[in-house]
This record gives sequence, C-alpha cells and structure tokens, in this order.
Amino acid sequence: MVFFQDMQRERQPFLNAPATVLWLIGLLLAAHFARVWAPPPWPDTVLFQYAFIPARYTSAALALGLPPANLFELIINFVSYMFLHGNFLHVALNSLWLLAFGPIVALRLKPAKFLLFFFFCGIVSAAAHMAVYWGAAEEVVGASGGVSGLLAAAIRLMYGHLYYRGDPQVAAPAPLAPILSKPILGFTALWIVTNVIGGVTGLGLVDDTTAVAWVAHLGGYFAGLFAIGVFDRSSQPAPVRSG
Repeated sequence: MVFFQDMQRERQPFLNAPATVLWLIGLLLAAHFARVWAPPPWPDTVLFQYAFIPARYTSAALALGLPPANLFELIINFVSYMFLHGNFLHVALNSLWLLAFGPIVALRLKPAKFLLFFFFCGIVSAAAHMAVYWGAAEEVVGASGGVSGLLAAAIRLMYGHLYYRGDPQVAAPAPLAPILSKPILGFTALWIVTNVIGGVTGLGLVDDTTAVAWVAHLGGYFAGLFAIGVFDRSSQPAPVRSG
C-alpha cells in the first residue's frame, strides 16, 4: 500500500499539465477524428499506409497484399503509427495516460526534449515489436509505446524525490530513482506481468478484432526507463546509498 500512497502524493503535475502535453493530446485526438471521419476509402488507406506493419519490411510484403511502400514511408511509419488508433476508446485511454504521466516528465524536460523523448520511446517500441514479430502482417497502431516510456520515466522521477527525501547530500532537483531500487523493480515487475497477461489472454479488450501489443508496450517502457537518464541532465548524480 505504501507504493500507491506515495504515488498519490506526487499527482500535482496532473492538475497543471504543460502546454506541450495538451498539444500532443490534441494532435492524437485530431489525427484520429480526421482519419475516421474522412470519406472512404481514406480511413483504410491511411491505416494501411502509415500503421506499423512488420511484414512491410520483408520480401513477403507484396505476397501478403500490403501496399508498396517507399523509403520515406518505411522510415516515417516508426512515428506515424503513434497517431493512428483503432477506435475512440483506444485514443481516449492513451490520452488519459499521457495526461496522467506526461506532465511529470514535461515539467522536468524542455518541450523539444520532451517530444524527442516521447518519439524515441515510440520508435524503440515499434522496433521491439518488429524484432519479436518479424514478418507479421498485423498492423500496430497507437501511442501506447511512447506513453509507456513516459510512464517509466515518471516513476523514476517521482520516486527519485521520495527515495532521496531528507538526504543532506541531495539538492533539488532530486536525482532519478535508481533502476535497481525496490519501488522501480516492483513497478517494473508489475508492468511486465500485466502486459504479458493482457497480451496472452486479451484481458481488457472489448472485441476479438484487436490484440494487445504487449511487446511494444514493454519496449517503450524499458526505453523510457533507461533513456530518461540520458535526456534528464537537470539532476545531480545520485549519491550511492544502500537499500
């Protein structure tokens, strides 16, 4: 219970979302509505051209009936898939998670660096999915990979404050919580188990036509968990402590 009580104390950024986070949420919503409200065949055309499909990067793409992709599309798909969502519930959930954890990271990083971090996590998320599901024809859409990276970074930022609270060696802003600290290890284990169960059983899905891209979620999460230490240069090096 202490874990969740500590998280409760660190919710202030949720009520003071930076403009960067709100604009990003607005872009996700606008992109979704623009696609689904476009006249046929544009909704499907945009989905097949700009979703992330591992098979598109193999020689089997044409045999599977996938539209031919040029070099630009093969590169941009690592980012464009994040602005496509299966339905309104999908984009709404991602927007809520982004609103919950994005401000914590955005308040620590400058706007440009925050966006770069978000897209970096999304790119790693897609790469992880492709590595595991090489040649798969099913499309991956949604900003979940980038949001998972923000979640991991936010956890390290929040618990960095709690972990070093009262330590006379530490000045503001507090260092990131160590990856091997108990709160981070505990939350990471919970995130892995939750995503594996959701990916294998489909728990929480509202229909049988979609699947949880659990590998992509984990790829984005671990990208954020480790990369926030590179992107965040505002905190001092963490002093060595036990526990």
